[in-house]
Amino acid sequence: MEEARKDPDVFAHKMVKQVTDHYLEAIDGLTQAPAVVGHSFGGLIAQKIAGTGAAEVTVAIDPAPFQGVLPLPVSSLKSSAPVLANPLNFGRAVSLTLEQFTFGWANTLEADEAEQLWTTYHVAASGVPLFQAATANFNPFTETKVDTRNPARGPLLIVSGEHDNTVPRAMTEAAFRIQQKNPALTEFIEMPGRGHSLTIDHGWRGVADEVLAFVTTQTAND
Repeated sequence: MEEARKDPDVFAHKMVKQVTDHYLEAIDGLTQAPAVVGHSFGGLIAQKIAGTGAAEVTVAIDPAPFQGVLPLPVSSLKSSAPVLANPLNFGRAVSLTLEQFTFGWANTLEADEAEQLWTTYHVAASGVPLFQAATANFNPFTETKVDTRNPARGPLLIVSGEHDNTVPRAMTEAAFRIQQKNPALTEFIEMPGRGHSLTIDHGWRGVADEVLAFVTTQTAND
């Protein structure tokens, strides 16, 4: 965290495939397939990993959209505007102001908690993945492609925050409908009253309980 704040460019230029390949390399060193859980762009990457057949079970929480997810709600556009409004951000690491963070992440929280999360967790992040996601449906070579039809994908749970401005329910439901065509189990749950910060704010344990219950059930016979 401190290193990222001292040198924001440490995260610049990080792309979806690069990060996915990093995790796949780590998984290759394991003796058994892991449960993979990711939030936001981590949720997209978790689904990419699942699509290779490398995961035993996968949970995608408020996942960034993959190619084929078509809804683009106004709140999602506003949330991504601090990055996408400037094409030069493609090669930069971009920070959010407290106001921008509150709208995109902490819109369901009291102002004090929103500021605490921003101060504690927020660092500049690579702008590239947002551009990759934004252009995914126009780019046949996009790195946001997910193999949703691989029968070795394994069980998948998609979790949506009811009031998420960054990845609204329309986007998570679209991902679910596509993933549901896979022969493996696909489930969807919505966390009532929650925004994009649902994995780090005061209600994180409720999300963790849902995730743990799904993973435990799906791996009970392993």
